[in-house]
Amino acid sequence: MSQIANSFQEAQKAFLILKQQGSQKRVAFLKEIASQIELLREDLIPVAARESHLPVGRITGELGRTLGQIMLFANLVEEGSWVDATIDHADSDRKPAPKPDIRNMLRPLGPVVVFGASNFPLAFSTAGGDTVSALASGCPVLYKAHPAHPETSRMVANAIKAAVTVCGMPEGTFHHIEGGIDTGQELAAHPLAKAVAFTGSFKGGKALFDACNKRETPIPVYAEMGSVNPIFAMEAYLNENLVAAANAYAGSLVLGVGQFCTNPGLVFVPKAHEKAFGNQVVSQLKEVSGAPMLHEGICNTYHQALKKLAASDKLDWLLTTEASEMLAGNPSLAKIKASDWLSDEAFQEEVFGPFAIMVVYESIEELEKVAVKLKGQLTCTVWGEPAELSANKDFLNLVEEKCGRLLFSGVPTGVEVGHAMQHGGPFPSTTDSRSTSVGSFAIYRFVRPVAFQDMPEELLPAELMEKNPLGILRKVDGVFVR
Repeated sequence: MSQIANSFQEAQKAFLILKQQGSQKRVAFLKEIASQIELLREDLIPVAARESHLPVGRITGELGRTLGQIMLFANLVEEGSWVDATIDHADSDRKPAPKPDIRNMLRPLGPVVVFGASNFPLAFSTAGGDTVSALASGCPVLYKAHPAHPETSRMVANAIKAAVTVCGMPEGTFHHIEGGIDTGQELAAHPLAKAVAFTGSFKGGKALFDACNKRETPIPVYAEMGSVNPIFAMEAYLNENLVAAANAYAGSLVLGVGQFCTNPGLVFVPKAHEKAFGNQVVSQLKEVSGAPMLHEGICNTYHQALKKLAASDKLDWLLTTEASEMLAGNPSLAKIKASDWLSDEAFQEEVFGPFAIMVVYESIEELEKVAVKLKGQLTCTVWGEPAELSANKDFLNLVEEKCGRLLFSGVPTGVEVGHAMQHGGPFPSTTDSRSTSVGSFAIYRFVRPVAFQDMPEELLPAELMEKNPLGILRKVDGVFVR
């Protein structure tokens, strides 16, 4: 039996045990994972920084985010109402037929496969949001490590395994697996896999999505595959805020060497402010020293994409860069007319790095055409004065259809981890716009509703028992009660 087949067998055994353990066991397990990772802080940060080429300050912040989101899910599971426990009591006297006792709640799917991301060696990787939300739901995880930061991944995996031992969790609760594309395909194809979570390129995510839909039993694939995260700047807003807006845009564009999935690769600017906005952004970008990108493959892809775009006669380059032996991702900025942008979908493809296209528009009507043409995005941002926004509700409604998070101030980089966050959008930014990979709603990717009819009280999950031993909020005969 192969390593992967054996891992799935162990995960399935663990799943059957996890379903019977109850939620409080998972709460202790999640908290212990956070404690075990915290113990690694001094050793983990320099390793992650070295492997990812990200600065120590960035890795330190990412570690804090990782620990914070683990505790977010621990608190969510401890509070308990997320399972949507619903009870409809029996009525034996109902006419013309008696009413049965039916109780419904969300239950875990089973073993799930999680793929690590290259650009977040902690927060979107081994103990990142996908892994932790799956474990919180009661699903065992088979984690496919990203080859860009193998030592970091092993260290965190060992912390999770230590938590498994300390908390007495079943042995197959978590598996750390290394390998290439073939390994990933084998994981997704295994008949015991019940869902896949992925953060990465469109090519990789779409390949997994297609493979899982061709299985004898298709399974959901929650793939985040990239986005250009357009910012729409309105005229009156720039009349009052042009310098601050341009500076904020430039800062967001080069944050993390442009290697965020929320990097704003498009900015739409009215013709009246074309020159002033462009000049201000360029002046800010010229102050930025190119930093090493995550790895050679990403850097090469970045410069190849720029070279391909340079062949277009519709782009006017305001700032250019050249490939560097030190993997440096220097910023680049091009300009195009909105009418030309509308003519070719290539201008809205993601370039993973600190590159953007400034699109110059003539009118709100032209922006509405852009919104119709725009592909699905993780985020869209609209900078407008209150009166401008109120006068253009049709445009706002069109933009809302194309994104998972709609911002009205600030920039899209920097994703808050909380209960209300939505990090996912219409295709091709993700394969399922109804889900999120950040925030507490992420747990719903790995569960399904199950109704128990006339089940004996002693066999019911604790969340559905009559006396409500966990004290959670439930819907009983149509009314929410504790």
